[in-house]
Amino acid sequence: MNHSDHKRVAPPEGLINREVSLLAFQRRVLAQAADETVPLLERLKFLCIVSSNLDEFFEIRIAGLKEQIRTGTVLPGGIRPQALYDEVCGEVHKIVAEQYALLNDNILPAMEQEGIVFFRRSLWTDAQREWIGQHFLNEVMPVLTPVGLDPAHPFPRVLNKSLNFAVELEGRDAFGRNSNAAIVQAPRSLPRVIRLPRELTGVDNGFVFLSSVVHAHVGELFSGMNVLGCYQFRVTRNSDLFVDEEEVKDLRKTLQGELQQRNFGDAVRLEVADNCSPQMTDFLLQQFELGRDELYRVPGIVNLVRLMQVPDWVERPDLKYAPFVPALPKGLDKRSNMFDAIRKGDILLHHPFQSFSPVVELLSTAADDPQVLAIRMTVYRTGTDSVLMEQLLRAARKGKEVNVVVELMARFDEEANINWAAKLEDAGAHVVYGVFGYKTHAKMLLIVRREEDENGKSILRRYVHLGTGNYHPRTTRFYTDFGLMTVNEEIGADAHEVFKQLTGLGRAETLRHLWQAPFSLQPSVVAAIDAEADIARQGRKGRIIAKMNALMEGETIQALYDASQAGVEIDLIVRGPCALRPGVPGMSENIKVRSVVGRFLEHSRIFYFNADGEEKLYLSSADWMDRNFFRRIEAAFPILDPKIKRRVIKEGLKPYLMDNSQAWEMDGESGTYRKRSSRGARHCAQDLLLREVGGVGGIVG
Repeated sequence: MNHSDHKRVAPPEGLINREVSLLAFQRRVLAQAADETVPLLERLKFLCIVSSNLDEFFEIRIAGLKEQIRTGTVLPGGIRPQALYDEVCGEVHKIVAEQYALLNDNILPAMEQEGIVFFRRSLWTDAQREWIGQHFLNEVMPVLTPVGLDPAHPFPRVLNKSLNFAVELEGRDAFGRNSNAAIVQAPRSLPRVIRLPRELTGVDNGFVFLSSVVHAHVGELFSGMNVLGCYQFRVTRNSDLFVDEEEVKDLRKTLQGELQQRNFGDAVRLEVADNCSPQMTDFLLQQFELGRDELYRVPGIVNLVRLMQVPDWVERPDLKYAPFVPALPKGLDKRSNMFDAIRKGDILLHHPFQSFSPVVELLSTAADDPQVLAIRMTVYRTGTDSVLMEQLLRAARKGKEVNVVVELMARFDEEANINWAAKLEDAGAHVVYGVFGYKTHAKMLLIVRREEDENGKSILRRYVHLGTGNYHPRTTRFYTDFGLMTVNEEIGADAHEVFKQLTGLGRAETLRHLWQAPFSLQPSVVAAIDAEADIARQGRKGRIIAKMNALMEGETIQALYDASQAGVEIDLIVRGPCALRPGVPGMSENIKVRSVVGRFLEHSRIFYFNADGEEKLYLSSADWMDRNFFRRIEAAFPILDPKIKRRVIKEGLKPYLMDNSQAWEMDGESGTYRKRSSRGARHCAQDLLLREVGGVGGIVG
């Protein structure tokens, strides 16, 4: 089914706007930073996560809205982009104001009471001032380049999200120039937070901000001139990459050129310190061609994301989440050969509660095993240093047939993926970039091994790993995801067929078990929803539970509305944006939407359909969004083993339906979320899973 073939799409009044819903999610993250039951340094991290999320919101979503305003696009439901832009920007201004109030009035004072102090410039002692002065001379000043603004020195190109200082001056310099303004750019190599020696502070963790250090000594960059003011600022730019399908001959080369320009896209936001003079503020807005509504005056440092490193520097376990060691599933803790273990039965891995190391072990074993003939893998996000990529390189150098589908358009991971692609090719691996116009987002690893069957006959056996999350060992420590290892012949044949499509040419064959985007995934989801509705209309039990990161696609939402009206009981666990309105009389009274925000980023996608008692269960890399259904290569795979199916329901769904600690419920009429009441027994899904699934590893400390 093609996207244009939709027969039914939820009406605009039945949908919540994506940008509005994304900001509602930021409020839920901000609530974690405000929650005094969350360890103090973790609250600081949540505050930083909100800033990081808002950066991307401006770089992609706001940049897109501005483009729609420029081209006069009318959004679904007749909404004018300008009206939506005004609503969204008003909400962002409120979130940012609450964020800084929380930092300045709550979190920083609480940290100070714990001996974690950020020393303000006005309160430095003489000894501190002297140490900071020496640090500026030795470590900071040599890498700063002040640019005086005059006809020979126009306003410099300012990198996306970089820290800069606008300086107001008076007087004449050595050449007789009397420019009254200069820009100082802080290189990214300079740490934004500097630790002070304990003997100068009397506390174990005393810090100063780089911005304070530069403010105190900026006059030394302009000797003989009088500094009237120094103001930190930061500009956010449009960071969406545009690649014209008809013009591209070599995607990798084209992307390398585009990446260099990403840092200098059109400005979409200006952040300045709240002490910035009106004249300098107006001057900066003019330089970046921005209006007043795109200005964010903040009472503090302009880039809170850089505070994310502070908890890592502070040795205070009592102010952080208790560390834990991920467990190994039963059957894998005896150092058994991975191939033998998988042949004994499907293996389910539930991250981060269970270790990702079996996936690494499987690939490492395959690289060394002389019976392994071929390894095929998709790579979406894997990081700049990846043990998995190193194993693929090793396998290729050992002469294995290694085929890797590298997604070059994985947003903000493009550079790392380009570098891995080049290394893999140099090692002799076959690297392809999927299908142009469709991001390869499926998480698949296929290993072909020559073995003997029970009759001693030589056969080729396919070992498959399918997952809901990225092949990124670091994020598997704080993203919740499932992975399945299997030698099921039909699933192996399906995986082989998908790889064949990605690396070659030909028509899409019908798969036995996998639902694949952009072909069968969306129609299969809608058909499964419709089947539950038919069952309910016949007076039997209709039940759907689905867990995902985002729910936006119109036809799927309308199918859910129809199922609700037929009497199907529907629970949706949607971490981020959700366009569906639950609990609306006559439309969705049998649907509940909840969002769980906690220590770990909820990332697994689980689709459960009661199917007249058959209980069909799928895990997937895909959210229920237009892009996942129609513009990406995705896979949803069934859980066929009854024991593993029960485990996914017990671990991946039930605890989240019971959660009254970190769960938020949506009010469909208003689209707002309310924290679930924790009256009575407290249920926290993530804590329960740490205790019960963490098992052997469990919590340390």
